[in-house]
Amino acid sequence: MTDTVFRIRRARIERETLETRIALNLDLDGGEVHVDTEVPFLDHMLDALGRHGRFGLDITCTGDAAMDPHHTVEDVGITLGQGFRQALGDRKGIARYGHGFAPLDEALARVVVDCSGRPFLHFEAVMPEPVIGADFASSLVEEFWRGFAMNSGLTMHIDLLRARNAHHAAESIFKSGALALHHATRLTGDPNRMPSTKGVLA
Repeated sequence: MTDTVFRIRRARIERETLETRIALNLDLDGGEVHVDTEVPFLDHMLDALGRHGRFGLDITCTGDAAMDPHHTVEDVGITLGQGFRQALGDRKGIARYGHGFAPLDEALARVVVDCSGRPFLHFEAVMPEPVIGADFASSLVEEFWRGFAMNSGLTMHIDLLRARNAHHAAESIFKSGALALHHATRLTGDPNRMPSTKGVLA
């Protein structure tokens, strides 16, 4: 029983467009984290997501990031969302709901997740600076999470409660997202229980 559930909670996704080529391995129940997207700040955020969510995450991306990281950030969000959808399977036995708060110095974010099967993103975050580091537009944080939510089948509410530094703001969002996703995807102990009054998550 345990081995079967464990296998179901893994995903492998390969996605290729004219702009990016992405390979993803995801294990909801843990493992090593390795990220190489050619966008250093995105790598930093995904590393935080994997480690604080306690997921096994191996993701590589090649593409046109040297021109503009937009396509890479959006496509990685899409691919990771597809991975979560695949790894969750029929979603029986999961907690379904999760939330997380993560402070980083002056920044504080809150993320609330419902593994509802109905994709929705509410993103309320006024980033205090337009650019993070050399060339990572703060607006890309929302692009990543929109791609993720729309392709994972999750309902997500992301709120940046306060921040004065855009790097801290983004990292607080990713860390609180990791905590929320971890709690929402935990198994409750009954692999046949569908956490829905409708009998289906869709």
